[in-house]
Amino acid sequence: QLQLVESGGGLVQPGGSLRLSCVVSERGFTVDLDYYRIGWFRLVPGKEREGVSCISADGRSTNYADSVKGRFAISRDKDKNTVWLQMDNLKPEDTAVYSCATDWRPYSNICEMTKATYNLFGQGTQVTVSS
Repeated sequence: QLQLVESGGGLVQPGGSLRLSCVVSERGFTVDLDYYRIGWFRLVPGKEREGVSCISADGRSTNYADSVKGRFAISRDKDKNTVWLQMDNLKPEDTAVYSCATDWRPYSNICEMTKATYNLFGQGTQVTVSS
């Protein structure tokens, strides 16, 4: 079964940076990220899960929520089966549990951040932006 494991969260002051990682694995199998699009979502208690960013299965397309454009950057390393979310100039309103998600889209060059279209989410990592 495919598994997503996030890490890299923590407490940071406003204006600071964090880099989240999402490792994609499946016991007994070699994962090829070219078959999976990856999205990053965040959840604040009492609010709907929000799409933050995504990268297409072929790695050529990315997308960002308006609230993070120019501050966040998504990237991936196929050899490490890892997708990163670099978060710069963090703001208190970025505080949330961040989760990566995936679904099967072999070689697709399209990504979107509609949570209902992703069928597997990781457990998440807490990001807190506070002085």
